[in-house]
Amino acid sequence: MCSVEGIGKKGGMRIGVIKGGGGGASGGERVEKLKKSSRMKVWVIRATTSVLLWTCIVQLTTLGETWGPRVLKGCPSCFSHQDSSVSAIEDKVPSVPARVIPPKRVYKNNGYLMVSCNGGLNQMRAAICDMVTIARYLNVTLIVPELDKTSFWADPSEFQDIFDVNHFIISLRDEVRILKELPPRLKRRVEMGFVYSMPPISWSDISYYHNQILPLIQKYKVVHLNRTDARLANNGQSLDVQKLRCRVNFNALRFTSQIEELGKRVIKLLRQNGPFIVLHLRYEMDMLAFSGCTQGCNNDEVEELTRMRYAYPWWKEKIINSDLKRKDGLCPLTPEETALILRALDIDKNYQIYIAAGEIYGGDRRMASLAAAYPKLVRKETLLGPSDLGFFQNHSSQMAALDYLVSLESDIFIPTYDGNMAKVVQGHRRYLGFKQTILLDRRLLVDLIDQYNNGSLSWIQFSDAVKETHERRRGQPSKRLVIPDRPKEEDYFYANPEECLQQPDGQLSST
Repeated sequence: MCSVEGIGKKGGMRIGVIKGGGGGASGGERVEKLKKSSRMKVWVIRATTSVLLWTCIVQLTTLGETWGPRVLKGCPSCFSHQDSSVSAIEDKVPSVPARVIPPKRVYKNNGYLMVSCNGGLNQMRAAICDMVTIARYLNVTLIVPELDKTSFWADPSEFQDIFDVNHFIISLRDEVRILKELPPRLKRRVEMGFVYSMPPISWSDISYYHNQILPLIQKYKVVHLNRTDARLANNGQSLDVQKLRCRVNFNALRFTSQIEELGKRVIKLLRQNGPFIVLHLRYEMDMLAFSGCTQGCNNDEVEELTRMRYAYPWWKEKIINSDLKRKDGLCPLTPEETALILRALDIDKNYQIYIAAGEIYGGDRRMASLAAAYPKLVRKETLLGPSDLGFFQNHSSQMAALDYLVSLESDIFIPTYDGNMAKVVQGHRRYLGFKQTILLDRRLLVDLIDQYNNGSLSWIQFSDAVKETHERRRGQPSKRLVIPDRPKEEDYFYANPEECLQQPDGQLSST
């Protein structure tokens, strides 16, 4: 007789274990078949599970290139086991809150916008803010901007060499879709030369882009804007447009970790020796050649600067009267003039003066009076060793990024010319709480300097006039100047982004 005992479960199947004598052969075959079937199904389940797990890992690895690491850093226990000793150490270290990644903005994509920035670092910085804003309000995908490599500085740096490109993309994902490059099919078309390229009209409002640029993007799928400086109007834009420009400038455009860390080192070295002033002494060869300002230059230098101006065909102004331009306040102050002004403002001679600039034209000869008045003149090259700056050599925009960071943190910022760096740093310091920025009235100052030098004014009279003139030119809250139909003469949005600023007293004065 046969008996059946021990009905159990294995692998989700019920298996009968047969004991006894008669019919053993056929029963054994049946048991063996059941075992083989069970093993086969278990193997299939395991194989399927393995495939699913590998698929998940591959997907996580792919996503990790963009945002995975930032998410996972906030949740280390998700993928790694931590023993009690590690936990004990972490209990002693202050926890860093996980970064919140904004959700993607969902919208119908109207096409792709490529942009090529022109100019120096800060000119390109402002342009990038404008282009992000334009892409957002046209509902198009922005390709990471291309930086200028053909200007006077011939800097080969790419966007990711200066700015944290992943932070740029992720921090704005709730406003606009940004890609590092075009999708493959469109990229091939562009590489073959099939792309619509044009410079947009300067100082245009957002409606121009809706009415003129958007139809082109919808028609060609990709449009390339080949000049980006000053292409969005200062004024007359909606509050949302203005605030997005600020968000890009003050939050999304973060320098690379290498630039940020070196900037912190320079600031720490300066802070160890007390207060410091950043003097943006815009007295480099290219500035003087472009502007035609030759005050204090000898005949050989004047000829050299003139030759350089004619060598660049896109510098349209060739015949320049330096004296008239200086009296109109359109020239950068010379190092000698700057020394007089700092003394007249009662700047303590023991303050460190950090020179944020390239190589000063005329070298030590032109810097002698400033160095005599302020012996604690320093530059990044004197604070850091050659090995620290070696990576940045021949990369003027990366060097300018270091000066930008130091300028933001200085006790006082003083630009001697109202170029793009002076304007953008001024606006950023306003955003940081109206940090003191002395905005020199060059037209008045050169007249006062000439009167002092010819004996018409005593030192006391000269100093009092300089201080009185600049009492209300220290970066306080002020109303941005609007001049309809003359946007170039208005106050620049990035110098005074008043729509984005927290006013200390709720009042704005007129400049």
